[in-house]
Amino acid sequence: MRKAQQHRWIGLLLWGLITALGCVALARMELTRQREAFETDARIVHRLLSQRVVQHDAVMATLALLQAPPDASQPEQRLMAVYPQITVVQRRDRAGVWADDRLRVAETLSRALRRPALAEVDFARGRYQLVLAAEPASYALQMDIRQVVPWSEWPMAPEASPVRVVLVHEGQEYVLQAGHIGQGGWRFEFHKHLAAESQPFDVFAQRQVGWLALPWGWMLAWAALVAAALTGWLALLRQRAARRRAEELLRLGQVARLNALGELAAGMAHELNQPLTALLANTQASSRLLAEDPPDMTTIREALAQAADQARRAAAVVGRLRRAVERPDPAAQLQAVMLQQAVQETLYLLEPECRKRAVQPALEAPSAPVIVMADPVALEQILHNLLMNALQALEQVPEKDRSLTVALDSNAEQGITTVMDTGPGIPAQVLPRIFEPFFTTRSGGLGLGLSLCESLAAGMGGCLQANHHSPQGAEFRLTLPLAAAGGVASASS
Repeated sequence: MRKAQQHRWIGLLLWGLITALGCVALARMELTRQREAFETDARIVHRLLSQRVVQHDAVMATLALLQAPPDASQPEQRLMAVYPQITVVQRRDRAGVWADDRLRVAETLSRALRRPALAEVDFARGRYQLVLAAEPASYALQMDIRQVVPWSEWPMAPEASPVRVVLVHEGQEYVLQAGHIGQGGWRFEFHKHLAAESQPFDVFAQRQVGWLALPWGWMLAWAALVAAALTGWLALLRQRAARRRAEELLRLGQVARLNALGELAAGMAHELNQPLTALLANTQASSRLLAEDPPDMTTIREALAQAADQARRAAAVVGRLRRAVERPDPAAQLQAVMLQQAVQETLYLLEPECRKRAVQPALEAPSAPVIVMADPVALEQILHNLLMNALQALEQVPEKDRSLTVALDSNAEQGITTVMDTGPGIPAQVLPRIFEPFFTTRSGGLGLGLSLCESLAAGMGGCLQANHHSPQGAEFRLTLPLAAAGGVASASS
């Protein structure tokens, strides 16, 4: 119950944290999008207005170049029909004078600068005047600021857009677009001079983004998605906890039904079967060789030596089982064992079985020896069982597809032995129960081999794991603690 409550609190904290981070990210993305849209529109506004004021300079330069004769037709007056932003066109011939003294001052400035000059800026009335000094006539144009704006190309709807756009000149402001500027939230600003020195106006744009502009719908959807994911995660944790509890209860129930004497007898029979079979095979081979004339004494001696080794191995198994019943100190049985040597000795014992199945085992080992703390007899039993299981599994696939590999490795604390075969593999529904006592999928099997191997590995401070081998087959991984520098014992000692 306490763990379930902890999971709920952790889930709530995770939901709050992930939801907050996601909402902040969504809000930043939306603000970034709106800022980019604002800056794009503001740049378009600046470009359009700059094109218009540069056009005014070009119109005045054209008037100065053409210099129409001072007749009554006054062709420059036709400009107002072509350019609606030009509301008044004035011309001063060489002998004439300007009616407004400000035009005279602006003409003098224009002559000095050799470009049009501002004569009057009246943003309150929405107009300004430009003067260009030329010979034999100078010209003055009055501009309607509202008409200067190319509304047909304007990137925003002037009445509905929240962006405020104004022209600024020496403290005067002319509002091109009112926008909606409020309080709170985030404010974006854009400020840039127009591209004509003769009309030195500044374009100033503002956009106020309030809290209501944030993507609340997406943020609520994100919060719901995170809640659903965490709910599923908590349900999975509860399901896994319930499954582990059920498996543990099942294991305890099975163990409670075991008879101690029956378990010991079954384990002894299983472990003694392999060395006794080898002992019988070697003695029978010796008998046949003795019957030959002349007998092959060298081969007989080798067979009898192997029989003696197997007899000692059987005696060691019996002694270990007796010590297990007497509950000795497990640490007293552990000693430093070289994994390479233990694997090679086990493969040597299984050479006839490998030849019978047309399997050539491969040993992959590092150049440096891997030395672990182990019970040599128990380690040999584990390796023998794992390799024999792999050989029996390979019988179920064609010879061309048979492969058996033993890989040795180590990390900072453990020596690792991995037995890999390309047999049919372990079914997914069997894998969780592979180390259960008396569980077997093999006809006539006791279901004690892998269970005993797992127990032996755990008794030595190690671990035995089973898994699928890609792309086909099974993989068993034995990890044992590394030994400190010192003597090394043989696996069969």
